[in-house]
Amino acid sequence: MSIPVRILVHGGAGTILPSAMTPQSEAGYKSGLARALSAGYALLAEGAPALFAVEAAVKVLEDNPLFNAGKGAVFTHDKKHELDAAIMDGNTLKAGAVAGVTHVKNPVELALKVLQKSDFVMLSGEGAEKFADLQGVKRVDSSYFYTDMRYQQLLAIMDSGKAKLDHNVDTAAQPQRTGKFGTVGAVALDIHGNLAAATSTGGLTNKRFGRIGDSPIIGAGTYANNKTCAVSATGNGETFIRNVVAYDVSCLMEYKGLSLPEACKTVIEKIHLQDPECGGLIALDAAGRFCLEFNTPGMYRGFMVEAGKAETFIYRD
Repeated sequence: MSIPVRILVHGGAGTILPSAMTPQSEAGYKSGLARALSAGYALLAEGAPALFAVEAAVKVLEDNPLFNAGKGAVFTHDKKHELDAAIMDGNTLKAGAVAGVTHVKNPVELALKVLQKSDFVMLSGEGAEKFADLQGVKRVDSSYFYTDMRYQQLLAIMDSGKAKLDHNVDTAAQPQRTGKFGTVGAVALDIHGNLAAATSTGGLTNKRFGRIGDSPIIGAGTYANNKTCAVSATGNGETFIRNVVAYDVSCLMEYKGLSLPEACKTVIEKIHLQDPECGGLIALDAAGRFCLEFNTPGMYRGFMVEAGKAETFIYRD
């Protein structure tokens, strides 16, 4: 029996409403998701491991300024970009993560190098940057990540003392954008039956003190285990960390025997009681079943189960 290769991606969840989107912006987001799906699926179709497929998909999203990861990442209070990413192999349970990197073009690529070339799981800040140089991972000047929309978002709340998600800003140059949780991610199943997950983010606008969210934390925003599932989450990082959301889905499957849809629904319902619009997740099991579950009005998301046929969505309905 052949294994049905699959790949899913997300580009953030939140208050994403049709009334605040133009046909052009909708098309831009869907095109970005479709390109990420195609990049990952192409590798799966060639027999490549799921680990490389999720890296490829997330790199496409990191390079797209529409999403808050890599190019187009939000600004910290100090007018910097602090990027986080993680990747996990469901076959070996090996994982790699980086946090607070400021000059790495594709943080997910560095996370994979941590998995492959180090004895550690997570590296941060300056040390992670030095490791990037040793591994030949491309570094860029901080100006590479700049976009005017993100800078305007920072200026709008810089003196508020608060860190915010990808919030609304009206400028002469940019239309009003909806608020969303700025994270991208992918999960995949390869022809060998192996699962993998990857997640990448620019974090929160106006964040301070080296704050790190759930994306690079294994078990919170990213998790993969061939026995159960692969998960990449997007949402209020603190809520996802406190509830160990990604692992919680796996745990319900492994120890309570829940199906993937049952586990995803249970976890989102649980955190919904704490945070009515905390975000969502994408998940995939070793049989090819998958879920795209969220408790917000929308989530940029998509999947590909057949070459050339990317299914992409934005709103709840």
